Amino acid sequence: MKIMNVGIMSQEDYKKRTLSIVRGEYKPKKNEPKIWFESIKSLSQVLSNENQELLKLIIKCKPQSLTELEILSHRKKSNLSRTLKTLENYGIVSLNKEKGKIVPSVTATDFKLEFGLNSFACN
Repeated sequence: MKIMNVGIMSQEDYKKRTLSIVRGEYKPKKNEPKIWFESIKSLSQVLSNENQELLKLIIKCKPQSLTELEILSHRKKSNLSRTLKTLENYGIVSLNKEKGKIVPSVTATDFKLEFGLNSFACN
């Protein structure tokens, strides 16, 4: 079981944070999220019920190819590829080439969410 810390931060705040890190003004803490989403909506799209079921299927059945996962999930390979690449970009799955086939594996099984409403100004 691997716990992934994810955060919610606006794109503007994320840019400010990144620049602050680059300038050496801020050093991220060890337990801070490494993966950031712009909104709860974007997080919920990536970790939708359908995608959670797909992750559970990969964990349980350990498919040895996208073709096998296509059969198990009843989803078209093109849809699966797109979804798996998105999940891979966020570090939730790993897609490994083995004997000419792409073998998916789940790298994050549990998620901790961090977000806050740290700045609000009325003008």
